[in-house]
Amino acid sequence: MSRYRPPRPAGTPLITPEGEARMRAELHELWHVRRPQVTQSVSEAAAQGDRSENAEYTYGKKMLREIDSRVRFLTKRLEKLKVVSDRPSDPNKVYFGAWVTIEDEDGEQSRYRIVGPDEFDLKQGQISIDSPLARALVGKPLDAEVRVHSPGGEKTCYIVEIAYP
Repeated sequence: MSRYRPPRPAGTPLITPEGEARMRAELHELWHVRRPQVTQSVSEAAAQGDRSENAEYTYGKKMLREIDSRVRFLTKRLEKLKVVSDRPSDPNKVYFGAWVTIEDEDGEQSRYRIVGPDEFDLKQGQISIDSPLARALVGKPLDAEVRVHSPGGEKTCYIVEIAYP
């Protein structure tokens, strides 16, 4: 069996200013703080002698590979991203970066912010613009009825509030 895995689609190349700042901070932390620390520990472990039986050396090299991989990903991804900081011309419709409060058929309200695929976090109420819910919401006005086609089936909800930061 082959180890080849086809590359995942990169997603929409949009990001909020806050998301870009977090990605740049992570890149800085990895490159200027973590990598020098791990490099130092690897060189100290290498100085101890036989590298084939040295667990600290093996673990340190593995950590370096993981850090370098993440740095490469962040560098390439940040080059392709477009930061969306402008408010839309029509603030009464849902667009990228909007906080949207929706109400389902049972009267339950949920509040979400539509963000880029690199920064979504359901615990904070941030959903990716590539998600079925966000795709259904984008472009819809206040008080619109929205049908969401998700893997769990079709659901109907209503847009109760739209706000932009």
